[in-house]
Amino acid sequence: MSDWQVICRVDDIPVLGARRVARAEGLDVAVFRNADDQVFALLDRCPHKGGPLSQGIVFGTRVACPLHNWTIGLADGCAQAPDEGCTPRFAVKVAGGVVHLDSGELATHATDLPRPVAGPCAESAAR
Repeated sequence: MSDWQVICRVDDIPVLGARRVARAEGLDVAVFRNADDQVFALLDRCPHKGGPLSQGIVFGTRVACPLHNWTIGLADGCAQAPDEGCTPRFAVKVAGGVVHLDSGELATHATDLPRPVAGPCAESAAR
């Protein structure tokens, strides 16, 4: 049985936008809200180059990565063809207008993934 952690109210997430949830370990989680008030949660990292999905544009049940415009499904975290790759998704529960995420997933899911490195430091990190 899941232990659910209160994150925010649905109304605290901008329509067609996102909120970031910081974790003690691992990258932040992005919690999205679409025009139909559906709520989704993904690791805040595009599978392509690590762009912050929380800064992307939400449309329907997808988000466009702000770096290279990859389209990522909010329900499954997978890139739309012809692009390939997925970002981890997180279980979401909405009850009484309040958004909850699974505490166990927040503590352990995808905590081993490296942080994206961009800019001049990226070249030296690749060596």
